[in-house]
Amino acid sequence: MRKSILTATAALAAMLASGSALAGKDLDSIKSRGALTCGVPTGTAGFAVADSQGKWVGLDVDVCRAVAAAIFGDSEKVKYVPLTAQQRFTALQSGEVDIL
Repeated sequence: MRKSILTATAALAAMLASGSALAGKDLDSIKSRGALTCGVPTGTAGFAVADSQGKWVGLDVDVCRAVAAAIFGDSEKVKYVPLTAQQRFTALQSGEVDIL
C-alpha cells in the first residue's frame, strides 16, 4: 500500500512539473504578443456580450480580464474573439485563442 502511494505521488509530481514547463511556452508567447486572446461565446447572455459602445461585458469577459491583469498587470490587454459553441475547442486547439 505504501509503495502504491509513493508511486502515485511521484507520478503526480512528474505530471505537474511537465505541465508547468508546457505552460511556460504558452505564457511566453502571450507575453510577447502583448495581449491575451480570449474566445468568448456568442448568444449566451451573462457570459459575453458587447454593449452599445462595443465594450465586452459578462462573466467570461471578467475572467479574461482577471487573467490579463495577472499576466500583464493591465486588465485591458485582451483581444476578444467571438466564437460559436462549434468553433470554441477547435480555436483553442489550433492556437487561435489562448483561453475560453
